[in-house]
Amino acid sequence: MGRKKAKKEEDVSELSRRAGVTLTVGIGVLAVIFLLPILVVLQNSFKSKLYISNEPFALPVGNLFAGLENYVGGVEKTGFLSAFGYSLFITVFSVALIILCTSMTAWYIIRVKNRFTTALYYLFVFAMIVPFQMVMFTMTKIANMLYLDNPVGIIFLYLGFGCGLSVFMFCGFIKSIPLEIEEAAMIDGCAPLQTFFRIVLPILKPTVITIAILNAMWIWNDYLLPYLVIGSDYKTIPIAVQYLRGGYGSVDMGAMMAMLVLAILPIIVFYLLSQKHIIKGVAAGAVKG
Repeated sequence: MGRKKAKKEEDVSELSRRAGVTLTVGIGVLAVIFLLPILVVLQNSFKSKLYISNEPFALPVGNLFAGLENYVGGVEKTGFLSAFGYSLFITVFSVALIILCTSMTAWYIIRVKNRFTTALYYLFVFAMIVPFQMVMFTMTKIANMLYLDNPVGIIFLYLGFGCGLSVFMFCGFIKSIPLEIEEAAMIDGCAPLQTFFRIVLPILKPTVITIAILNAMWIWNDYLLPYLVIGSDYKTIPIAVQYLRGGYGSVDMGAMMAMLVLAILPIIVFYLLSQKHIIKGVAAGAVKG
């Protein structure tokens, strides 16, 4: 009987080991598939534009190697430094405004229970499923009428489009915060705003970081909203890259590949530095409460 039990445990252990190896190999293959386009763009950014279309997967060696020529030419042609400044300004302040407004809104919705806050919560949830294409024309017209067609005004448009998911995630996390902590702060003399900024907001740190990452990746890479609202007057990076397309469909592929590398590099670095907080924040906001 003991031998059969030991044999059974050994078979289960071997099966688990094989499943683990298979899963690891599968994830490795998927990682290569997802990283391959980025690696192709990176290696082509160092090639002469004459060879990119003919030999896209060849390594940039010998006659194919163009050094930093594509990067220098791309920066000059697109006004990359100016576009980088606009993208950075819009992204940083949009994310900061989204976090501040949606965290306070979610706190109010959870702590003040009435029909108004319930309706407000479902309105934010509904906003998550409304496609941008459905409202983009009317939104563009209203933004023009309200003089929001500039780098400052577009920040408030991003607040409107980003509030749905952010409020939903914050509400899920705030439900897990014991009310007694806030009551103790109020007994000690804290006003509601002091309670929020000194007690609630520090506890929300995992969700704040998660929402910051998700919104920063979206806003930094967004092309359609800046193109419709601020156009070529204040070019962000995605818009600036498109200006490498010349007449009759001609494209400076070398410069475009180099600018794509420079465009994705900051957001990749930001993501790698903050990625450990994503799963913690998502789990806290979606499971707790």
